[in-house]
Order: sequence, then structure tokens, then C-alpha cells
Amino acid sequence: MLIVSFKASFLRQMNKLSEDLQEETIEKIGLFKDTRNHQLLKVHKLHGPLAGAYSFSVNYKTRIVFEHVSKTEVALLSIGDHDIYN
Repeated sequence: MLIVSFKASFLRQMNKLSEDLQEETIEKIGLFKDTRNHQLLKVHKLHGPLAGAYSFSVNYKTRIVFEHVSKTEVALLSIGDHDIYN
């Protein structure tokens, strides 16, 4: 099981989402903690300006960007549509 921490920027962005999307996000973060679900969530390494970070899908439109803090801990950096990659 991964330990998940939240950057302040992630929490600010999350609070701006609709209540339904917030609930879906919490559910997907729960799935994300178990690395066996990473293929289902389409976890992938990012390139370009976000090289070194990773992303996974909440739904078709919404993504979460995260980075590894250690082997067992990740920090969620941002949430949003594909614009968060810019």
C-alpha cells in the first residue's frame, strides 16, 4: 500500500471541483494506493516540463499529477484536465 500525501496546490484545485467529481477523485485515490490498480488507472510517466512526475486518470477528462517521495510514498501535486500538463 502506498502512502499518499497532498500538496497545498492539489487541495486548492480539488476544493474547486464539483462535489461529484470530488467523490470520484477520493474513490480513485483509494484505488491508486494499491499498486495492482495502476494499470486500470493508466499510471504513466510524464515528459517535457513535468519530466520525473507521473499521472493517473480519475475519469476520461480529469488527471492527477504526482511524484514519488520514496519507494512507498507519493505526493499528489495537481488535479485537472490536460491543461495541468502545461
